[in-house]
Amino acid sequence: MTTENGLLGPDDPPVFEICNAEGTTPLLLICDHASRVIPKSLNSLGLGSEVFDLHVAYDIGAANVTRMMADRLNAPAVLAGYSRLLIDINRVPGHPQSIPEISDGIDVPGNQGLNEGQQQERAEVFHAPYHNAVTNMLAHLWRIGPAPALFSIHSFTPSIDGEDRKWDIGVLWNRDLRMPVPLIRMLRENGEKDGEKLFVGDNEPYSGRDLAYSIDLHAGAAGLANCAVEIRQDHLETEDEAEHWATMLSDALREIMARENVHKVQYF
Repeated sequence: MTTENGLLGPDDPPVFEICNAEGTTPLLLICDHASRVIPKSLNSLGLGSEVFDLHVAYDIGAANVTRMMADRLNAPAVLAGYSRLLIDINRVPGHPQSIPEISDGIDVPGNQGLNEGQQQERAEVFHAPYHNAVTNMLAHLWRIGPAPALFSIHSFTPSIDGEDRKWDIGVLWNRDLRMPVPLIRMLRENGEKDGEKLFVGDNEPYSGRDLAYSIDLHAGAAGLANCAVEIRQDHLETEDEAEHWATMLSDALREIMARENVHKVQYF
């Protein structure tokens, strides 16, 4: 439920969304960059409305895929309720890019010159409740079944700084091989887009060893199996495309979740 404070008013949406909270599969889906919403009190951070149609504001298509996968897998999902321009849920508070003054070359007036108290308020209002929800949902799954796994869904831009990115999907991971290795293999062998084999990146276009705050915090530190995916956002422009990816990933995860080692606590 939305609470009134200095940043959120009664008409602002919740800080996070939980889908399929009663799902019993020992797997939690998360979507850190699901939303492009900014609270009314911050006047769109001084940005034009067109900016919120861009990747700088949210992971285009990722929320749709997450909700569809939650339904297909009978698994709960936690989705962030506000734009990463406000505060990036997938970075530790205080990180220089946690509240970006400039994002992909775009000045963000509402983020410039914030004092420590203002930055801390954003972390307390938007960052902490989302991560508490992830913690609580993982704990719930663990209480009712075996050790759960964590799967994070993102999307990425097809080009950046004038360079095209060739991958259809990337699988991101840090040290735990249990989910990413079989997922990469299955997607390379069985995945397809428009009748052609997928170009699957292993820690591309980003590396999970460099940027994996959410999965490291909630799963890696607890010895829970985990990984993340990045899907090209131009593959997620319609409901049918999102459904295609949700089905393909759900089919692969269903097989992976049947493996006994995925539900053991192991530290890497």
